[in-house]
Amino acid sequence: MTALITETLANNAAWGQAAPRLSVLIPTFRDNPTALLRALDGTDGAAEIVVLDDGGGDEALAAQIGKIIAGLKRPARFVRLSRNAGRAQGRNRLAAHARGRHLLFLDSDMLPDPRDFLSRWLAVAGDDAPVAFGGLSLNQTPIRPEHALHRAMALKSDCTPAPERAKEPEKHVFTSNLLIRRDVFETVAFDEGFAGWGWEDVEWGMRVGRAHPILHIDNTATHLGLDPAPVIAAKYEQSAANFARVVAAHHDLVSAYPSYKVAKALKGVPLRGTWRPWLKAIALAESLPTPLRAFSMRLYRAALYSDAV
Repeated sequence: MTALITETLANNAAWGQAAPRLSVLIPTFRDNPTALLRALDGTDGAAEIVVLDDGGGDEALAAQIGKIIAGLKRPARFVRLSRNAGRAQGRNRLAAHARGRHLLFLDSDMLPDPRDFLSRWLAVAGDDAPVAFGGLSLNQTPIRPEHALHRAMALKSDCTPAPERAKEPEKHVFTSNLLIRRDVFETVAFDEGFAGWGWEDVEWGMRVGRAHPILHIDNTATHLGLDPAPVIAAKYEQSAANFARVVAAHHDLVSAYPSYKVAKALKGVPLRGTWRPWLKAIALAESLPTPLRAFSMRLYRAALYSDAV
């Protein structure tokens, strides 16, 4: 029988008497969130921070995170899980520790772009928005050759201005910079049936978007954690089962997405097992032009998803 996941808690000195309006929720799994924590610190008690170590098992990193949290002026709690719960359950567990009316999910490899990042979110929370997404950028991400493919793909699909995101509001919902009102989250939590990487946040956006408006604003945070091409390919391979889960639950929405349409077209092409590896090989070849590699990686993802359409 699988052992229950247990939690270990550590609060800083400011935690006990705080009555925050906003809870900043940061899950981490073997990533170092200390730069983000320093960027979010402040003397006001309007926002608190909760960090969840999702069973990463790195004692040195956990000690470093714990030391930073203990020294923060802002109310903060550190939650450590005994083993990995996964992206959806981990975020649901984070929300259970929050005390604010609004929850701000930030990934551990993010860094706020505007100096008044939290003030802007507090203003949106003050307007009582049910759901809002602030957007992503690569403004502070170091340029490295091994990340050229991920950078090109992210700039094309993820780093989108608010007016463009608002045209398909549920599609552009990522937990990397997402505000949710508590009562909304209590009725629409993340689906813990998702495993591995991908689609659990977009699927959540599809469900919540059927009942609540999704606001898109430009209050961006930089994604620092770009991946080399082999890691991107591995994540896409993991995500195929999650994509199938989304198709089954939200066919009316996902069938309009380009990723679905291309996957549907590729489904009829014979010998997928022969040509699909070639798409991956082209995407991984650093000597080839980046636009060609990005096109091949998107086709490879669609070819993986073709089994689900």
